[in-house]
Amino acid sequence: MTVTDRRQILAGLTAALSLSAAPSALFAQQPEAQPAPVPAPPQPRFGFEEVVRRAREVAAAPYEPGPSLPEPLSKLDFDSWRDIRFRPERALLAQGGSGFRMQMFHPGFLFTRPVVVNVIRDGVPTPVPYSANLFDYGKVKFEKPLPVNLGFAGFRLHYPLNDPRIFDELISFIGSSYFRVLGRGQRYGISARGLSIGAGQNGAEEFPVFREFWVEAPTAGAERVTVYALLDSASVSGAYRFYIYPDVDSVLDISVTLFPRKPIEKLGLAPLTSMFFTGENDRRFHDDFRSELHDSDGLMLHSRTGEWIWRPLRNPRQPVVSSFVEPNVRGFGLMQRDRSFEHYQDLDLAYELRPSYWIEPQGEWGEGTVELIELPTGDESVDNIVALWAPKVPLEPGREFSFGYKLTAMLDTEDMHPGGRIINTYQAKPKALGSGEAVTDGARRFIVDFAGGDLAYYLKQPDRVEIVPSIAYGRINRAFIVPNPKTEGFRAFIDIVVEPGQVAEMRAFLKSGEKTLTETWSYPWKNEAA
Repeated sequence: MTVTDRRQILAGLTAALSLSAAPSALFAQQPEAQPAPVPAPPQPRFGFEEVVRRAREVAAAPYEPGPSLPEPLSKLDFDSWRDIRFRPERALLAQGGSGFRMQMFHPGFLFTRPVVVNVIRDGVPTPVPYSANLFDYGKVKFEKPLPVNLGFAGFRLHYPLNDPRIFDELISFIGSSYFRVLGRGQRYGISARGLSIGAGQNGAEEFPVFREFWVEAPTAGAERVTVYALLDSASVSGAYRFYIYPDVDSVLDISVTLFPRKPIEKLGLAPLTSMFFTGENDRRFHDDFRSELHDSDGLMLHSRTGEWIWRPLRNPRQPVVSSFVEPNVRGFGLMQRDRSFEHYQDLDLAYELRPSYWIEPQGEWGEGTVELIELPTGDESVDNIVALWAPKVPLEPGREFSFGYKLTAMLDTEDMHPGGRIINTYQAKPKALGSGEAVTDGARRFIVDFAGGDLAYYLKQPDRVEIVPSIAYGRINRAFIVPNPKTEGFRAFIDIVVEPGQVAEMRAFLKSGEKTLTETWSYPWKNEAA
């Protein structure tokens, strides 16, 4: 199996000093002076700089796809692969009273490229050797013993997130450059990736992989663990450092240095991948007792100007890419805002506990766009949503590119900004609402609930609040708001007319005088009429 070169540990050097005997009898009678001991040079400590060096060297060499798995492993189906479980009593990182534990994933099924996992102790990395006795194979049987240098599909770290007595899964790294992290009370749903290349380009996407990891062994009482990763693909190599802080809202502090092998036109930084099948704003699929099925229900964005934007997710009939031109964006994320069990009614999957992932760039990322990619799906098993930040300037070979960001896994997002939030989006055929006004043929009505912030205060004098709507590629017939005491906010109605086949881009927010009261609702809609 081909792996990256191991770091050579320098041995201590011994110096021998020779002294000439003095000819004088006086000197001859003096006790011979002993040379001071020469300390051995300090051992080089493995760190992020070493991963950067390796990534630079990897980028200078031709890309190697990596070894293939033995056929019995590559032919495993999901259920058989899942039946191979790491033995918890063999977990790593327990030495020294650490609060973290590490378990390995067995290669097989879709995870066909083995990775190397190292543990760093006292600055020295040591590969974790594959051994069959690390795993309980359940009902899975192999005719021949598996190779001793097999490697792993990935690994996961455990920590007492929810109970001081129990090591809960905190983060997992498995599959290409995918990773998932949890905070307290959360259940896995959304995923993050190290990098995306060509996302949303009609099947031309390239999936870089983490080919090697280094995990620093935490000390007793440590509240942070550090993971390094070497990323590789046909177009780029990269060095990654993850500072992982488990908490109610777990945080990853991520530093990245990339080395392009070739020009990369469609690069996605801090990509997030999620699932949206159906929700209150998109009811194409009704044949289920569960009225909503999604890991995330909206893209949230914080612009450089301070504007907060909420874009409800959809399950479109055709792939849709939405771009938000945001130089030096302050933050973006795929959020699960709806936390009501009654809306999901799923006792096993607990969609109401799926985390939101919020990305905050460290430093200025420059000019670029936040992209939202929505793909059609016929069931809830497919991740069909991608959000990423795409730099305006393509990466070029010979020029390294460094950036950093913070990823937060959270349940409660109400305190992210002081304004009112969009909590519901509906659509329907317009009705006159008793005004006697005729309804325009082909019109569509969007109903948006705003709540939170100062909106409850303005319910005492609702005429001080107004809606500010806008539309591109269509026209607004009318827009108005009514108080909504059930949510302690306001309900907005926006009627639009769009030509058949045309896609309208709508925006709306509430204000009082010159004061903006809410985030901005953003929504595209295509008139599918023939």
